[in-house]
Amino acid sequence: MQITLATPDDIETLFDIRTSIEQNHQSREELSRLGVTPDSLAGMLRTRSRAWLAHVEGNAVGFSMADSARATVFALFVRPGHERRGIGRRLMAEAETWLFRQGWDQIWLATGSDESLRAWGFYRHLGWVPAGVLDDRQVRFVKRRVTPGSS
Repeated sequence: MQITLATPDDIETLFDIRTSIEQNHQSREELSRLGVTPDSLAGMLRTRSRAWLAHVEGNAVGFSMADSARATVFALFVRPGHERRGIGRRLMAEAETWLFRQGWDQIWLATGSDESLRAWGFYRHLGWVPAGVLDDRQVRFVKRRVTPGSS
């Protein structure tokens, strides 16, 4: 597996991966209604955000995206058939590391409120803690920077 930094030229690949997801699926039309468009993502990548692509045998199979202005992991998706191979863990590590290097002591993400979603167990396994419900009924998870001597 190879992890590369995504650029605005990779936007269509990010959308292709995002719309391939089975759990928590959203179409391009649904994403657009939420303000997630090729132009909005390209703008984020040019300014305050970073995205990472995971490649297996030359094929993009997942991505993560983090927004430094909001201290959030904005997206993490792995194509069906490539789950449970460590790809999501590596992509999350890229996003977390980058956000903490931006100076944040606590970072966050949001996910669906259905605890049966695989994402819930995945995030908890990586040390993320549920920390409330957002206005859109998604659950906010937080993770604090681990510093030497902290527990």
